[in-house]
Amino acid sequence: MSETQWMHVGERGDLIPESGIAVWTPDGPVAVFYLPGAEPELYAIGHYCPLGQANVLARGIVGDLKGELVVASPLYKQHYSLTSGRCQEDESVSVPTYGVRLNGDALELAVPVTAKEGCAA
Repeated sequence: MSETQWMHVGERGDLIPESGIAVWTPDGPVAVFYLPGAEPELYAIGHYCPLGQANVLARGIVGDLKGELVVASPLYKQHYSLTSGRCQEDESVSVPTYGVRLNGDALELAVPVTAKEGCAA
């Protein structure tokens, strides 16, 4: 398991309820989902869909599939778990997951320590 560090990637006001936003990190693009009323309210997975081969997952539709929160890729509609990153239709495919939190109004992601500095929402 690699060591991580919390990095500021945006503000509370950047979040869109019931939807995702893309943030660029030194570890690659990350899709952050804000689900008010869910526990937890924030989820972060890789933004890159390995089956569609494009950065699109933040634009996917969030829902529940057999009791698991998922996002449907906007390209070919595969479902990725918001908690594990696993593709529901192909167990050999997954996207990375990240710790995510609000520190006051600052949106922070846990990214590998080896990643370079600098993020943007």
